[in-house]
Amino acid sequence: MEKIITELFDFIESSPTACHTVETVGKLLKEAGFTELSETEPWELSPGKGYFTTRSMSSVIAFRFPKKEFHAFSIVAPHGDSPCFKVKGSPEMKVEGQYTKLNTEVYGGMALNLWTDRPLSVAGRLTVRTEEGVKTLLINLRRDLLLIPGLAIHMNREANSGSKTDPQKDTLPLLGGSEAEFLSLLAEEAGVKREDILSHDLYLYHRQRGTVFGAGEEFIAAPKLDDLECAFSAVTAFLQGENPENCTVCAIFDNEETGSMTRQGAGATFLSDVLSRICKAAGKDEEQRQLAIQNGLLLSADNAHAVHPNYPEKADPTSRCYLNKGVVIKHSSHYATDGVTAGIFQRICEKAGVPTQEFYNHSSNPGGGTLGLISGGQVSIPTVDIGLPQLAMHSPYETAGREDVAHMVNAMTAFYKAVITPGKEPGAWTIK
Repeated sequence: MEKIITELFDFIESSPTACHTVETVGKLLKEAGFTELSETEPWELSPGKGYFTTRSMSSVIAFRFPKKEFHAFSIVAPHGDSPCFKVKGSPEMKVEGQYTKLNTEVYGGMALNLWTDRPLSVAGRLTVRTEEGVKTLLINLRRDLLLIPGLAIHMNREANSGSKTDPQKDTLPLLGGSEAEFLSLLAEEAGVKREDILSHDLYLYHRQRGTVFGAGEEFIAAPKLDDLECAFSAVTAFLQGENPENCTVCAIFDNEETGSMTRQGAGATFLSDVLSRICKAAGKDEEQRQLAIQNGLLLSADNAHAVHPNYPEKADPTSRCYLNKGVVIKHSSHYATDGVTAGIFQRICEKAGVPTQEFYNHSSNPGGGTLGLISGGQVSIPTVDIGLPQLAMHSPYETAGREDVAHMVNAMTAFYKAVITPGKEPGAWTIK
């Protein structure tokens, strides 16, 4: 248990942005013998080999090509982005000749006030000028660089009465004194000239490493558990869940927190394009491609809300999910789960000895959607939404159950190894 938690915390620490998540996953795949493919070049696939490709440096799809006559696609799809603050262009803002702060905007939905008075840094990518054109560099300033200072209670007596947080005023981070130059810091870190930085995608991230806590050390807390906990579980299971009959796929998308409607999001053609190229390499025609999709299953993996100890009334009256009680099967009109896909996944977990729970939103507090429903607009594969129970979702430092990490890895591994086929009777399915 200790080993897998340490690996999770290492994974999160190396993945401060979606681009870094892709880099981290790419390293793990290459260490396991996978070959990187480019979307801009022809693909030649060999049976029994593993491959991966990326789009826009911030989404990655990995797959094992078992044989040309493979039965179906087995897909797990989490996301690699998390709510945070994104740095705007020309970001330095001087204040009375004494301070320099950064101009930022909100990325995704989050409780803004929770980000104050915490050590922060910046990571992302720079596009810089070269003699031949441009190149893009990943960057991560691995130190306590920034902090959003809260306003003292003496100057805001309504702070404990639900005062509104203004993202253009209240959450701008302090960089340094009047001489601080943000782009100069980035240029020095990247080893380039300041004037050669043409554009950037840069994000603030919380610096504190994950920790284990509780009277029995039964809980974990870390940044970005939503959804790097599922991304870590998916990659771990993918690497150990070989299937001689199915083409196993691990797809980690960007931009889920902002709607997925980008060329690298779940609403794009990325997954569809990759599946089509796999089928072409296997010699499958369009009908055979559809069979491989319709005989398959996609796990849309995104964390779920546990019953909160201080607000138990916020959860559904009868569907109660708790930390360390197993993988959550998520039901909602905003999710892709139906009775069939939920039952199939639950049976896979039963056979593997993995506990499951069912989540429904409280009818007075409808939750958000996941990438499963959006992805279905491009690839209409049977889908079930799953996740791990957690507290303080979209906080810069979230809480989950220590045992649940292993529960998810075991569930996903069992899924990857399973072969699901229609039974002799209508509506029946065989799981081997």
